[in-house]
Amino acid sequence: MNQPLAYVHPQAKIARNVVIEPFTTIHANVEIGSGTWIGSNVTIMEGARIGKNCRIFPGAVISAIPQDLKFNDEETTVEIGDNVTIRECVTINRGTSDRMKTVIGDNCLIMAYCHIAHDCKVGDNCIFSNNSTLAGHVTIGDNVVLAGMVAVHQFASVGNHAFVTGGSLVRKDVPPFVKAAREPLSYVGINSVGLRRRGFTTEKIREVQDIYRILFQKNYNNSQAIDIIEAEMEATSERDEIIQFIKDSHRGIMKGYFKAN
Repeated sequence: MNQPLAYVHPQAKIARNVVIEPFTTIHANVEIGSGTWIGSNVTIMEGARIGKNCRIFPGAVISAIPQDLKFNDEETTVEIGDNVTIRECVTINRGTSDRMKTVIGDNCLIMAYCHIAHDCKVGDNCIFSNNSTLAGHVTIGDNVVLAGMVAVHQFASVGNHAFVTGGSLVRKDVPPFVKAAREPLSYVGINSVGLRRRGFTTEKIREVQDIYRILFQKNYNNSQAIDIIEAEMEATSERDEIIQFIKDSHRGIMKGYFKAN
């Protein structure tokens, strides 16, 4: 890692086989795991915790202070898992006193010009396409795909295995296993392609479809739909995950299916 044209603070904890390209700056109180490659002109600021075998491309800024006027120089962090790829000019802000950290799980791909704000929590195996933006305090589950230029409102949640189409504004919570599209953001089906790729059986996919037909296509309110699902559908991990997500939602979930004009 001996790169004379990069600046690495002497108190930074860098594994021996990390590669750091020219003109990169790494501040104090930073930890970087083995096998990670850091491209040129990257800035990694105080509080960054970066795992093993990550790839960080030129222009990225990791662990800058939050763009939040309430931030008062708390000692907070950004925690990035293993095997994460962060493409050009991505910005990831560290936490505030609310959650104290911003977290990104393992095996994620964050494409160019994405922004992940303070106190966000991103699960494993997520893909964020170019220019997608998370406001503060957002929670993203595992295996979530955000297509290009998706904007997620602060405090919103997106459930496991969800797919949000490009240019969407996520103002309400997006439940697990679904595809979300249109304006305002609405249910347009389940993420069957993603579920098959991740090993879900045809029977499981049909089960999830049946649950969302009750929830989104039968003109019940959410409480009525949940009562029917609990009474009529066999208890499975997928059923219970959907029900618990809806019960835990603070912002309310997105609209049900409707026919576009």
